[in-house]
Amino acid sequence: MSAAVMQAKLWYAQRISAMILGICVAIHLVIIFYAIRGGLTAQEILGRTQGNLAFALFYEIFVLACFVHAPIGVANILQETLPKSGLAIPASWLLAILILTLGTTAVIGVYSGGAL
Repeated sequence: MSAAVMQAKLWYAQRISAMILGICVAIHLVIIFYAIRGGLTAQEILGRTQGNLAFALFYEIFVLACFVHAPIGVANILQETLPKSGLAIPASWLLAILILTLGTTAVIGVYSGGAL
């Protein structure tokens, strides 16, 4: 695959993930405002989300969109600012792994009501 084709695919992946993130952030903010306005405590919020598959799926989609979006952006920034360092690819992979691991662990923790 040529570099131009790869760049185009990464560009599309980042734009599509940005669209998903925009929707997820908007929904997440509505949920926060609802919780704050209702005066819910952290324990009450966890009581409502524990075992709720819809919340788990929504937040895992959020995690997956971050998993795609952020590493591409970081790789681009590093490639533009430090082009000869060779950090762009390893740093973006490390970020991707961290986002996926920590985000999914958080989703599972909230869904199951406990730590892994």
